[in-house]
Amino acid sequence: MPKKGGKHAEMGKETQAQCKRAKLEAACSPSVLCFENPDSLFGSLISPIKEEVFFKEYWEQKPLLVQRNDPLVAAYYLSLFQLSDLKELCSQDLYYGRDVNICRCVNGKKKVLNKEDKVNYMQLKKDFDQKKATIQFHQPQRFKEELWKIQEKLECYFGSLVGSNVYITPQGSQGLPPHYDDVEVFILQLEGEKHWRLYKPTVHLAREYNVESEDRIGNPTHEFILKLVVLLHVRSLRNFFAFWPVTEPPSASSWGDFLLDAIPGLVFDTAKDDVVLRTSIPRRLLMVNTADSTKKLSSLLRRLADHLDHTKELRSSDMKKDFIMHRLPPCLGCDSGSLTPGGKLPKIDSKIRLQFRDHTLISVEPDQENADEIRREVVYVYHSLKNRRDTHMMGTEDDTSSEDGTSQQTHGLRFPLSYLEALKQIWSSSTVKVKELNLTSDEEKENLALSLWSECLIEVL
Repeated sequence: MPKKGGKHAEMGKETQAQCKRAKLEAACSPSVLCFENPDSLFGSLISPIKEEVFFKEYWEQKPLLVQRNDPLVAAYYLSLFQLSDLKELCSQDLYYGRDVNICRCVNGKKKVLNKEDKVNYMQLKKDFDQKKATIQFHQPQRFKEELWKIQEKLECYFGSLVGSNVYITPQGSQGLPPHYDDVEVFILQLEGEKHWRLYKPTVHLAREYNVESEDRIGNPTHEFILKLVVLLHVRSLRNFFAFWPVTEPPSASSWGDFLLDAIPGLVFDTAKDDVVLRTSIPRRLLMVNTADSTKKLSSLLRRLADHLDHTKELRSSDMKKDFIMHRLPPCLGCDSGSLTPGGKLPKIDSKIRLQFRDHTLISVEPDQENADEIRREVVYVYHSLKNRRDTHMMGTEDDTSSEDGTSQQTHGLRFPLSYLEALKQIWSSSTVKVKELNLTSDEEKENLALSLWSECLIEVL
């Protein structure tokens, strides 16, 4: 739970991932991607395709294949992950199922060849060489800092979680059957080459992963060999026969998902002003076929739409909070150590500046700590600065605890509703003086600044 903002707000201990992976990360070649900001990172990833062209012509529409003949790019891609990295990683207690899957495509179906308990590198190599099995390594950004750096920027760019997997397939073998995904996929060919066939999707923008039999998918729409230094963006049905990481913005970020998240709050707010929404449903409605109520529901939805036209702010917190809670923390490098408050304490005459804007969320919600019948609204400032890199994308939607039993929590601060305008002032300004914050007293202004500083959300200039 977020803690209360106040004069005595605790700084709290950080749970940053420890830097035990230096041996793996030291060999990374100079980056050919631009990390200046999220936009520049994505632009350099799809270059020479322009961003506006990509989203107008390719995103959710058709595959994009970008080939580059540059030795520097090849060296950089190769440094992101190699088969030899698995030998070192296997010494860090990897487990079958959780961290690694071993599989083959047999008679059009995926056959999982996982062993029990921890992954042994020699056994892994034996399955790869002798059984021609594909190695699927889950979420390598937990161990490879350069992938962490890339995916953290992509999460800022898309505003949604971005996971990744590494697939290593031996020559002359196929790991997965023809299937379509429920995500947009960006594929980097890091080493070797892979034969791909793409097909017209049987379900456009599918919401679920599905395997299709070859007699249903027809002839390929695209067929090519992916070689080193190639980027492929795809969502269509595919079949492939080597080595690539897949970065995936998840499917649960559609307009349908956003409506499911926003409509409950919209109904709640509209019902405050519209007495029609507060009238009782007909007697015995829940005991009969509710199809008879469709006309009434249609008229109520039109009333909601009318209210929405005049709404300045839409209450949509669950999707945003889920993103903040589960996304990667900022990639500051191993040498930066734990993120702790530094520099001067904020005073009434200080000038302050917001840090990590893309990693924060301001939300107005009922007070989670007030058990009284009347739950007053307060302001929560959530952030992802203390999120754990080592658990990123490793749970399910219903998981609330990590492998070691520690619960995942939303980090942040809680303020009275009267602080909202001052918080918006900080978030919308490049810099602001503490004494100019939109609060009644100097004590409140210093209290707000100190609370944000204790969470590393502002710096004093």
